[in-house]
Amino acid sequence: MWKAGNGGIKLVKTNLQTEQLQEIVAALKQQQVIAYPTEAVFGVGCDPDSELAVTRLLDLKHRPVDKGLILIAASYEQLIPYIDSAVLSQKQREEVFSCWPGPVTFVFPALPSTPRWLTGRFDSLAVRVTDHPLVRELCLAYGKPLVSTSANLSGLPPCRTADEVVTQFGDDFPVLRGDTGGRQNPSEIRDALTGELFRQG
Repeated sequence: MWKAGNGGIKLVKTNLQTEQLQEIVAALKQQQVIAYPTEAVFGVGCDPDSELAVTRLLDLKHRPVDKGLILIAASYEQLIPYIDSAVLSQKQREEVFSCWPGPVTFVFPALPSTPRWLTGRFDSLAVRVTDHPLVRELCLAYGKPLVSTSANLSGLPPCRTADEVVTQFGDDFPVLRGDTGGRQNPSEIRDALTGELFRQG
């Protein structure tokens, strides 16, 4: 259940919510693609370490692997296995951390071990620490970040409700039901090293 307060959307956990979270975590462990609410629209995602799951997601979206993907996480610590933050200066780190958790995605140099199905043709990876309470719960429950891209089939608008996800993807598609954060635009994307703006939020 969701309640809007002065601090924005807050999650009031119910037994139904907990049960649903467990079902979505189980789907992720089975290398399925799932849908969940984010700051602006619903996203589709999967286990970033599963090549099979990422391939399923890319096929679903008709998205070429060379474009790279975004990871969404509950904390900076969840992103450490994928990004090379050692190259950032103290000032650059402070700039990133001043925006997190929040709807700003930063492009970091990727570690050599980060799979190409995430980075595509790049040596970098776009990552975000979300402030959406339900997504944070999901990432914490799963124990790692999730791939995140907008929930829409090719040529259709991004879904903003769980019902729209079902309409586009079908009744059997695993959906974590909840409200989006209410933002109109997708997350801003910036370069963590240079601060260059790639996409306006």
